[in-house]
Amino acid sequence: MIYEHPWVNLYVDRVLFPAGRIVEKHHVLEFDWPAVAALVEDAQGRVLLVHVYRYTTDSIEWGVPAGKMEEGESIVEVARREAWEETGYETFGHELLYTYCPMNGISNKVFHIVRCQAGEKTGEFDRDEVQELRWASREEIEAMLTDRVVRDGLSLTALLLHVVRW
Repeated sequence: MIYEHPWVNLYVDRVLFPAGRIVEKHHVLEFDWPAVAALVEDAQGRVLLVHVYRYTTDSIEWGVPAGKMEEGESIVEVARREAWEETGYETFGHELLYTYCPMNGISNKVFHIVRCQAGEKTGEFDRDEVQELRWASREEIEAMLTDRVVRDGLSLTALLLHVVRW
């Protein structure tokens, strides 16, 4: 172990591959908890997007509500909580669409994408995290993808799944 923190750990491992090749210093990022994205749809099939500041790219970007799974939560509970915290909307009809490892060559990070329906707006979004909200139609999402506006992998994957009607 090179670095240990509740958010991420960094290891350097000696790896023996199945064909016999040895990598003496293979760096591995270890995350204790998955992340979950909520693909929130309304009755018209539009998707709820959040405009959030991203420190690492020093940008404000459109994406879907998402966040880290807390201890004891199910995937659906995280999707419900993140949707409400980031948008103020209750959600229902949750369905796990996809689970994947975005950096499986160097990390154990797992992303889950949950599709759900928007219910009643019972709260306000977290202004410390979210700048604004918007509902986007399939055509608007396709334009955002064509224009390469969506840059984070979790939102990009969720929106691509929506566009292909997964």
